[in-house]
Amino acid sequence: MQKFLTSVSVAALSLGLAMATPATVSAESLAGSYLAGRSAAVSNDFEIAAQYFATALSHDPENIEMMDSAALAYLALGDIERGIPLGKGIVAGGQTSPAARMLVTAGLVEEGKYTELAAQEIQTDGISPWVDGLVRAWALIGADDVDAAMAQFDAISDDAGMKGIVAYHKALAYATVGNYAAAEALFDQDAPGAAARTRRGVIARVEILSQLDRNADAVQVIALTFNGSTDPELDTMIAKLEAGDKLPFTQAPTAWAGLAEVFYTFAALLRAEQAGDYYTLLYARIARYLRPDHIDALLLTADLLEGLGQYELAIAEYRGVAADDPAYHLAELGRAAALRRLDKVDQAIEVLEQLTRSYGDLAVVHSTLGDILRAQDEDQAAILAYTKALELTDEGDKRAWFLHFSRGIAYSQDKDSVAAEEDFRAALTVNPEQPQVLNYLGYSLVEENRKLDEALDMIERAVAASPNSGYIVDSLGWVYYRLGRYDEAVIQMERAVELEAVDPVVNDHLGDVYWAVGRQREARFQWSRALSFIQFKDPETEADLDRIRRKLEVGLDTVLQEEGADPLKVANDK
Repeated sequence: MQKFLTSVSVAALSLGLAMATPATVSAESLAGSYLAGRSAAVSNDFEIAAQYFATALSHDPENIEMMDSAALAYLALGDIERGIPLGKGIVAGGQTSPAARMLVTAGLVEEGKYTELAAQEIQTDGISPWVDGLVRAWALIGADDVDAAMAQFDAISDDAGMKGIVAYHKALAYATVGNYAAAEALFDQDAPGAAARTRRGVIARVEILSQLDRNADAVQVIALTFNGSTDPELDTMIAKLEAGDKLPFTQAPTAWAGLAEVFYTFAALLRAEQAGDYYTLLYARIARYLRPDHIDALLLTADLLEGLGQYELAIAEYRGVAADDPAYHLAELGRAAALRRLDKVDQAIEVLEQLTRSYGDLAVVHSTLGDILRAQDEDQAAILAYTKALELTDEGDKRAWFLHFSRGIAYSQDKDSVAAEEDFRAALTVNPEQPQVLNYLGYSLVEENRKLDEALDMIERAVAASPNSGYIVDSLGWVYYRLGRYDEAVIQMERAVELEAVDPVVNDHLGDVYWAVGRQREARFQWSRALSFIQFKDPETEADLDRIRRKLEVGLDTVLQEEGADPLKVANDK
């Protein structure tokens, strides 16, 4: 996704949204509740934080800072109804609080008080000058003062970084009042810039073109933008357009919806600029509250909650998408991911298997199921899932490399090295310089002690593409070791350990390389480090544990002899 802004400081959007500094407290029960709330808030446990802040506030209902902390917790939790009175109280108390203003704005929209909303000050007591400016413009649309609204859009478009967003919202506003020709004129000029090229922007333009009886042009816009990579919603739109239906304008049909779009736009902006999931969530929550049917805001909210570790709240959001909604499969994929993060793997698999029955024509459904099955070492089932995904992927689709790569890993884990190599090479046919594939196949060849020259070439190309990947650098060191080029191996292995300091395999490899060049004390130190990093409860690591312990007892030469492996070459002996 292209960035919405180029010169506007994202930090200004989130200015002041941090938790209020602790207020002076006078009662022990108040202090205990307040501190417990603060602790919960720091842990992103918004539900518990809201409960504790509410308790603290009951002891000191006039404490503005306490009200602000509670308001933030309610806003992050999505309980806007309970947050609005607090926001009003904060503003009435003369406190400047962006979170309070967001809540007050939501309350005014809900009450339909557009004139009062348009009269709010900008910058001095608002959310941010850019958000406030767009809110005022849309409030004027709600107050049926279209000319003043358009003048307001123009007044806030001076900042180079804001021009695209303002033009996009102005186009939406034109469409809201039925002036589709003026809206399309802005899109045609590419005035909205990157905002118009988002998925929502494209759908808005498609609906506007359809309202202008230009269905063929609308289909062309979809084709040019998505290049065949459509989804159920877009496929449905294309079918209706080709059938001659006139699509309704759904992106901002009312001023109320336009105001929700303001908050969603800035949530998407903050997300693109990686401004922090917490701050982004606050904007997304307001968008969700103002427009509960805003599925994009719902999916963004759920994804942000996942990023904050609030998986149960994320699952609750995903459940808000109806089974007949075109985005249902996206919500279910998200729900499965959240369940997996909660270690509810069986439930996640059940969700995905059900999805294969209702959305079985989507490759992503099968590939996602394959991923989770492979992680559970159900390799045969994973292979079947990836195979189905490949069958549903068009020939020449650039994304096919990842499916071949994933299936190749499943084959490798299932000890079918022939099939694995075929898939890895198929992936490289689609994406010849993909470093992950080059590394995986090259490392596999090294472990099997065959085609070492080809393996070296592959891994060197992988390192060139990803020089800061410790695992890929480790592979290069390991192939040098296999080739008996021990001095070169040391250089790469030491670099790998710098990049992956606590990885047991990388440390173990460095130990072997040190032993090969006669640095036995350092080798034992690295083996001891590797031993300390291995997960002792994992049955798959038992063999690694035993081998490292044996090397510490008798050295690498004896272990290789016991294993019937070739002895180490004399360092650098050609």
